[in-house]
Amino acid sequence: MPLAASPAPRRALVVVNPTAGTARPQLLAEVVERCRARLDSVTVHRTTHRGSATEAVRAAHTPGGGPAPDLVVAVGGDGTVREVVQGLLAVHRRHSPAPADAPGGASGPGGASVPGPGALAVVPAGTGNSDYRMLWADAPWAASLEAVLTGDGSRARRRRIDVGLLAETGELVLLGACSGLIAEGLITARAITVPGRERYARALPEAAAAFTPYPGRVTVDGSVLHEGATVLANVGGGRYRGGQYLILPHSELDDGLLDVCVVGAEVAAADVPHLARAGLLHERPGVVHGRGRRIVVERLDGRPLRFEHDGELQRLSFTSMTVQVLPGVLPVWGAATKEVTRVHTQGAVPLGGLAAS
Repeated sequence: MPLAASPAPRRALVVVNPTAGTARPQLLAEVVERCRARLDSVTVHRTTHRGSATEAVRAAHTPGGGPAPDLVVAVGGDGTVREVVQGLLAVHRRHSPAPADAPGGASGPGGASVPGPGALAVVPAGTGNSDYRMLWADAPWAASLEAVLTGDGSRARRRRIDVGLLAETGELVLLGACSGLIAEGLITARAITVPGRERYARALPEAAAAFTPYPGRVTVDGSVLHEGATVLANVGGGRYRGGQYLILPHSELDDGLLDVCVVGAEVAAADVPHLARAGLLHERPGVVHGRGRRIVVERLDGRPLRFEHDGELQRLSFTSMTVQVLPGVLPVWGAATKEVTRVHTQGAVPLGGLAAS
């Protein structure tokens, strides 16, 4: 089925994190030059502190502040993208129930037009750049940005994707959230100075060599998917973590559901990095998959659960974390792929492995 063309954007807010791994001045200059060659207006915001990107996105959509951007370009790593998404979702919540990408946005006081959020585009300039890979695979950023700016329907499509919500903290999950080994890998990565994906490629095997599975349980829409010794439980979202580890091979970004992969202790932690990089992890005995709207990840021995989302470690304050889906709330630009039909199922959907037997 042919895809409907997405209108080309006209106004952009470019949010750049100058401290991101590869966010060099020449990269920003090229991004801005490309945007200004195609668009009516381009505003650039350089982040200065934690939360700066979120603040800039919200301010750009303030009613009465001039035409809002219909494109928000995040130049940085997954952390920068996460902050931009937080701003876009704040705009979405502020103007619900009108669709965030409806023409003219929602109706404000006195019938004034209140703009919905612009659509997200990503220029990768961080360590893992998993968010970019989630949307564009390994396409060169210059080619993907040009497709967005021209509205080239054969290469780019504007669509609305699902986002997760952590019930315990209210934080948003774009790419994925994970307990156990992947979270431990972030701690190990702090001491590794090489840039890009190689940093986590070194960190995860090192963390795996010393990892001990924890007693855990994963529940999907009220049904137990896994209970027992656990290496990791990853909820998403994106198919890859760290830009290179295939964890959720069947996940769709806009099906209205969250996917989860649980790796039990039948798989040695030390084997997980190379199996995931080779795309073979999901085939191993002891690995189970599920799909649903509400996924609870627990640690059962009373100790705090080591947990991260989108590459950010959470405080060791909870023995369980709950991820709920927010269907279709985030407008994004990504590669032109087939349409995904939103599904509406009741209860957990086992996708293979022990839980499906």
